Amino acid sequence: MTSATETELRSQPQTWRRALDLLEQVRDLLPRPGERVLAIGCGTSWFMATAYAALREAAGQGVTDAATATEIPTGRDYDRVVALSRSGTTTEIIEVLAATAAPSVLLTAVAGGPAAAHADSEIVLDFADESSVVQTRFATTALALLRASLGDDLGAALTDAETVLATEPDPTWVAADQVTFLGTGWTKALADEAALKLREATRSWSESYFAMEYRHGPIAIAEPGRLVHLFGAAPAGLEAQVTETGATWVSTASDPLAQLVAVHLWALRRAERHGLDPDRPRHLSRAVHLGS
Repeated sequence: MTSATETELRSQPQTWRRALDLLEQVRDLLPRPGERVLAIGCGTSWFMATAYAALREAAGQGVTDAATATEIPTGRDYDRVVALSRSGTTTEIIEVLAATAAPSVLLTAVAGGPAAAHADSEIVLDFADESSVVQTRFATTALALLRASLGDDLGAALTDAETVLATEPDPTWVAADQVTFLGTGWTKALADEAALKLREATRSWSESYFAMEYRHGPIAIAEPGRLVHLFGAAPAGLEAQVTETGATWVSTASDPLAQLVAVHLWALRRAERHGLDPDRPRHLSRAVHLGS
């Protein structure tokens, strides 16, 4: 029987297209060029917020900070807060939205939740909601919408995502006993998310770093049987240095968001290899609610 996780992760090209169709209806709710913006989330949503922040600043659209909702920067003023919460019930997100004076917009999969009561506006991606505990399509669909709002053309990302979903992961990747993900710029957040996916779904030893930082210590763990996966372009000489360790180097020309989709499928196959239920990861729940 196909798991809910697999069904949902395979639907990502379709949910991205629906988000792109929605953009013109919600564009005015999203940050305008020149605004000072804080993007927040928890867990996977934090990494998507971080990717968006890096992309927005790189596009010259204004100062954009990203923070996990438990560690909000102090002493800074913002023109708008962008919050990501799949369930709309995450305690830390609710607390930040309730306390902020800046106009706020919540991206969520569930309309009218507790977080929405404290947001000035709400963008509902209910077509990307998930029964799975481990996030896949909601996170990437939210980021696809945010990328498009910055003017990114996601045509190649869609084509690449369909391609990776039509191909089974390399068995060497699935069997690797340790995986390190690397990124530069906005793709560092995707590396963080990829490492989290392997930890959540497969209880694997996975790490993530800025690509250039990897040589400043972490490369010490590279060896045969382990894998280094790069999102985006490789710094000069890095591939050769990793290859010299005997570790497997993975780098593709696919759009980085499509590469994350490939990791979703890879994590699923790894979970199955180890006899784990991808729909019920250990110690995790769909949303985190903190007691008072």
